[in-house]
Amino acid sequence: MRRVLVTGAAGYIGSHACMRLIESGCRVVGLDDLSRGHRGATRALESAASRAPGEFEFVEGSIADRTGTVELLTDRRIEVVMHFAAFAYVGESVERPLLYYDNNAGGACRLLQAVEEAGVPRFVFSSTCATYGEPPEDRIPIAEDCPQSPINPYGRSKLMVERMLEDRVEAARTAGTPFAATMLRYFNVAGSDPEGRVGEDHRPETHLIPICLEVAAGRREALVIHGDDYPTPDGTCIRDYVHVVDLVDAHLAVMDAMKDGELRRYNVGLGHGWSVREVLESCRRVTGRDIPATMGPRRPGDPPTLFANASSIGRDLDWSPRFTDLDETVATAWRWMQANPSGYGAD
Repeated sequence: MRRVLVTGAAGYIGSHACMRLIESGCRVVGLDDLSRGHRGATRALESAASRAPGEFEFVEGSIADRTGTVELLTDRRIEVVMHFAAFAYVGESVERPLLYYDNNAGGACRLLQAVEEAGVPRFVFSSTCATYGEPPEDRIPIAEDCPQSPINPYGRSKLMVERMLEDRVEAARTAGTPFAATMLRYFNVAGSDPEGRVGEDHRPETHLIPICLEVAAGRREALVIHGDDYPTPDGTCIRDYVHVVDLVDAHLAVMDAMKDGELRRYNVGLGHGWSVREVLESCRRVTGRDIPATMGPRRPGDPPTLFANASSIGRDLDWSPRFTDLDETVATAWRWMQANPSGYGAD
């Protein structure tokens, strides 16, 4: 039974990763300080584990506690760390950059120190397409060799962790010690567990699909579309939406594929995009409800089009997304929201 530590286990992507690992028969330890995660998510994981081939244990704690993390890694004999714990609001990162550098970059550094001390040989890092910044049009779809030039502290904090991993793998390779790492650069993650056990509950919510669904559910008055004068077919921004289940399957694929001394970098996305208006229409179709929308000004730093070239992970690991229809992705998110109108509640 593979022993995996998942940081940020009470968050959106981390909880879905835990669910998939439990289903695949792993012994999962979920670590989260609950500053932005939800105890309701970990309770759902504990319930699911009672009926699954794997096991789940939740530990409330912080990756900033290096000593505590070393003890946890050693005591549970962890073989793989999947690192999701991070702050992820671009606007907040601009307003409070040092918070992001301390939590995202500093926290990852302390975690990697603990991983090194405990001798954990495998590390999978939750990176982001925000490390690419605003690529020129001739680099879209974005491949892994596209120059990384992030335009906000969130993207820069994630890029710092990528650099740490590059140096850590090189040091291990030189020393002949067992270690390998993979960085997965996500594009827009969407949807929820198809069985409705865990879902997306950000506070505040900033993602397009759940905002549309909140309007449909009567929790917001209208969607604000930020700009309709972009050089795209309908004038609104185009983005690549990968289902959260497909994303966590990519994590499982790299976990099993890594070999000592390797450093892998993969984009994870569908390889094409939908515009804001197309997402809005999809949400209207799925919910059967009118979703009012108003027009607002462009937001600084919003490129017209961003979508992935994800051919590398498909070629190397035979990964391909199962959720390729936007309506199907939206439907999983809508089912979760209908069943959990207050999200995970007050925890």
